[in-house]
Amino acid sequence: MSKNPQLGTIDELNEMARQIRRDIINMLLIAKTGHSGGPLGTADIFTALYFKLLNVDNENPYADDRDYVYLSIGHIAPVWYATLARRGYIPIEELKTLRKVNGRLQGHPAPYKTHGVPGVELASGSLGQGLSIAVGTALALKLDKKPNNVICINGDGELQEGQIWEAVMTAAHHKTDNLIMIVDKNDCQIDNRVQKVMNLDPMADKFKAFNWEVMEMDGHNMQDILDTMNKAKNFKGKPVVIIANTKMGRGVSFMEDDYRWHGMPPNEEQGKIALTELKPTSFGDFV
Repeated sequence: MSKNPQLGTIDELNEMARQIRRDIINMLLIAKTGHSGGPLGTADIFTALYFKLLNVDNENPYADDRDYVYLSIGHIAPVWYATLARRGYIPIEELKTLRKVNGRLQGHPAPYKTHGVPGVELASGSLGQGLSIAVGTALALKLDKKPNNVICINGDGELQEGQIWEAVMTAAHHKTDNLIMIVDKNDCQIDNRVQKVMNLDPMADKFKAFNWEVMEMDGHNMQDILDTMNKAKNFKGKPVVIIANTKMGRGVSFMEDDYRWHGMPPNEEQGKIALTELKPTSFGDFV
């Protein structure tokens, strides 16, 4: 499938990721509310997924042979909205409506069938639940002997939720090798470093103990993202978790690796600094 715009080179993908980061800052400046850190930190991963890796079609978002994407950490929705807009799912101008009353781009994503966004499968944001739904989808696809992949994006702080580990156990038991879990491992959550709130390390060993295939990648290295994801898609026999090492607020110096930017938008002065650091691209801003 993937009928609509794909990017060919690493340079093009990196430029799109930078544009998506600019879009995130502009969206937050207009809305004056929303999350900064997580969206900026995952822009490279979302760019790689939607412009190179996923089997999707923006003109037919719910095609029977599509890859399923579940954003369990729904609060990082600005990066998803910006990516979907740049990929052609929604008008780029609509990014101005983030968190507006009666708009589709709410603080947590909702699916198109409930007046939400094309390409979104379900509402998310209650942390810990997305992986369970992804496992159910993966099982249903295997029962129907369909080749679709299921991608679930989780945060590291989210792994403190017990339901996550029930889903991890279920996926391994049923050998859902059509499921790829991506953990955004930035060691930041809303009120402190993840290690201080509830330490999850050694994370890789935990997943190995549950009989998952564990891979790691640099979540800001486009080639590494592509290589690791392709390896995961071709792996068979058990579910795959990719631990993506990222920095919250990536690309903006005063936000980077600072948990205090988890759920805070920049003010006007901070936004100008951020946009100066995230230099303009050939794709152009929506404002």
